[in-house]
Amino acid sequence: MARAATDVSAVLVEGPWRHRLVAAHGARFHVAELGSGPLVLLLHDFPQFWWAWRAQLEGLAAAGYRAVAMDLRGYGASDKPPRGYDTPTSAADVAALVRSLGEREAVVVGHGVSGRTAWALPSLHPAEARAVVTVGAAHPLLSRSVLRERVSRTGAGVTGAALRRQVPVLPERSLLRGDGVEQVLRSRSGPGWPTAEDVRRYTEAVRVPFVAHSALEQHRWAVRSAVRADGRRFAAALRPGTDVPVLQVRGQLDPTVGRAALDAAARYAHGPHLVVEVPGAGHYVPEEAPERMTAVLTSWLARL
Repeated sequence: MARAATDVSAVLVEGPWRHRLVAAHGARFHVAELGSGPLVLLLHDFPQFWWAWRAQLEGLAAAGYRAVAMDLRGYGASDKPPRGYDTPTSAADVAALVRSLGEREAVVVGHGVSGRTAWALPSLHPAEARAVVTVGAAHPLLSRSVLRERVSRTGAGVTGAALRRQVPVLPERSLLRGDGVEQVLRSRSGPGWPTAEDVRRYTEAVRVPFVAHSALEQHRWAVRSAVRADGRRFAAALRPGTDVPVLQVRGQLDPTVGRAALDAAARYAHGPHLVVEVPGAGHYVPEEAPERMTAVLTSWLARL
């Protein structure tokens, strides 16, 4: 039996932050905002929503920053149009959101699939990118080497799951029924995470109408664009690299990306480039090791 859809109010979790809908790039984006100061824009991973950054919202605000966690296009309480789930559109969404928030530039922090967006922003929209942080994400132009390394290091498990998302309909059903969301979270995390509450929240969030399909379309574009003209144009735009400061964070137990891939990104980071590994954490460092993630981020931001 199909489960009932979740009302979008389920993702509007109360807390010290303020919820807003912000018009940008022809769509409305939901954000949770806390603090004042230089803008730090936080982009969540799959299959999550803004709530993944709840600890960093408070930590960044306390350190003197305007912390904003957004729901990506197609997720949470943001608009879910039928198109636009490619990385160039995501980068344009972020750049427009920075301007709609009344800021000229931001430090953009991208986790997992949003790491591609963070890497792309300085190349596609340099005016809005003050600096870039990625968590559990390699540079988009290293995707093939990451795939090969992942198979040699962990076998076909995580990689096979990524490839199965390319087929229609069935991956959506896996997320919407049974424990599909929990399987994704546990296959990438270290010991002790997620909690039952984390599983419940993310499972509910994926069952908001259209979210499961929108989320999977991001993955489909990343794979299929490799042999299409739009993917070649995207790669050409990123090939020269970026001069803005770049911080890359990885949980040492993350099965999705290895340390070598983060080090290899130095060829595209012509400005200051720092790689930090967090012991005992898997892919979901902001939640598995929230205090450590916040400390790494605020310490690096203070040196910009």
